[in-house]
Amino acid sequence: MTQLSTFRKKPLGYRISLSIRRDWQLWVLLLPALAFFIIFCYFPMYGVQIAFRDYKAALGITGSKWVGLKYFEKFFSSYYCGRMFANTFLLNLYGLIVGFPIPILLAIMLNQLNRKRFRGFAQTAIYVPHFISTVVLAGMIYLFFSPTNGIINHLISASGGKPIYFIMEPGWFRPLYIGSDIWQNAGWNTILYIATLTGIDPQLYEAATIDGATRWDKIRHIDIPHLIPIAVMMLILNCGSLLASNTDKALLLQTSGNMATSDILGVYVYSVGIAASKAQYSYASAIGLCLNAINFGIIMLVNFISRRLSDISLF
Repeated sequence: MTQLSTFRKKPLGYRISLSIRRDWQLWVLLLPALAFFIIFCYFPMYGVQIAFRDYKAALGITGSKWVGLKYFEKFFSSYYCGRMFANTFLLNLYGLIVGFPIPILLAIMLNQLNRKRFRGFAQTAIYVPHFISTVVLAGMIYLFFSPTNGIINHLISASGGKPIYFIMEPGWFRPLYIGSDIWQNAGWNTILYIATLTGIDPQLYEAATIDGATRWDKIRHIDIPHLIPIAVMMLILNCGSLLASNTDKALLLQTSGNMATSDILGVYVYSVGIAASKAQYSYASAIGLCLNAINFGIIMLVNFISRRLSDISLF
């Protein structure tokens, strides 16, 4: 204990150099990950400054003149700014409320299966949708929910109802978006929770069985307490993306009829920043920087609240 306290009193540079000399093999294994984040996450931050410049491709980043907060003011004063913020936030909030508990429930259910072959088959079956591309998923939605040939409308007609044009109805955009997202990703998101349950000491279950605990008692007093820390941390991370949606899917599912609810920030950034007809790179960068700052503030706030209420936090 005395050696540890003495080591902590040493200068930071000395501690880092000692760690590199002692554990150089681990640092070598870490190098590819460090290189990835440095190249693709930190170097591009140099270009963030175009949010404060009137960027012209011919002049380059440093050659373009500074305009300060011009594009931030332009965005917040735009007519549809409030609607886009509300649509994006509500879409992600509803998705978080409905979709977050499902991977936890699936992990608990899979953990309770006694037959290993059936459990392996079930896990594989719920993982497969994750590997379906967004374009194919959108095509499946259009096909299944078509007002003329869709199987859903065939069932509605067979039940005596009238066909519904789901893709054109503003009220159906969020259910379709959230439901398809849950179907595609819920199984994949169980991996972390299944790993947590697998790491539980089997002696806990054996002791609970000897004491006469039922399956529900084991879930309540063993599984859930072990899942709470990782679930809270995942909730904190998910709260950091309340203003970040799957732009590809929203863009593919957007129609002239559902614009009132499908007009989200990601689609707007794409239309003004990447679309060839506009290509307002500075304006799009300003919006993206603003959204990232808000998401960072949300994750810091949720992390602070979690640390105060449960002593569980990311940092």
